[in-house]
Amino acid sequence: MEDSAVIVEAIYPAPLSKVWQAITDKEQMKEWYFTIEDFVLKEGAVFNFSVSDEEKLYRHRCVIKEIIPNKRFQHTWTHPGQSKGESIVTWELELLGDNTKVTLTHEGLETFSDGGPDFKRENYLAGWTEILKTELRQFLVK
Repeated sequence: MEDSAVIVEAIYPAPLSKVWQAITDKEQMKEWYFTIEDFVLKEGAVFNFSVSDEEKLYRHRCVIKEIIPNKRFQHTWTHPGQSKGESIVTWELELLGDNTKVTLTHEGLETFSDGGPDFKRENYLAGWTEILKTELRQFLVK
C-alpha cells in the first residue's frame, strides 16, 4: 500500500560520490547512522544491527537487493522477533549541480502492524527525517 510509504528527501552540498560513500561504507556509517559490523556492499548480502532506547532493543535484519553505484541502493528491512513483516528501503541519489539529492523511500511499513505501536509509520517518518536531515547532513558538511 503506497499510502503507508515514508519518503524523505534531502539535498546536500556534497559531491555524489561522497554521499554514496557515506551511505555504503560501514566505517563512515558508524559516524552518522548505525554500527553494522557485518555490512558488505554486495547484492544478496545480509546485515544486522540493533538500536536501543531506554526501554527496548530493536533488532534489524536486512538483505541487499540492488546496488547501482552512485545512484541506487535498496535493501529489505525486518525486525526479527518483534514482527513478521518485511519492508523495503530504497536510497536514490541524484546530482543537482554541485549538490546531491537523496530520496529515501521506505515501503511496506504496514507489514509491521503485528509489532505494536512502536512500529507505526509516524515513528519511521520521524526516524528517517532525523537520520537524513540532521545526522547525514552534519556528517557530510563537517
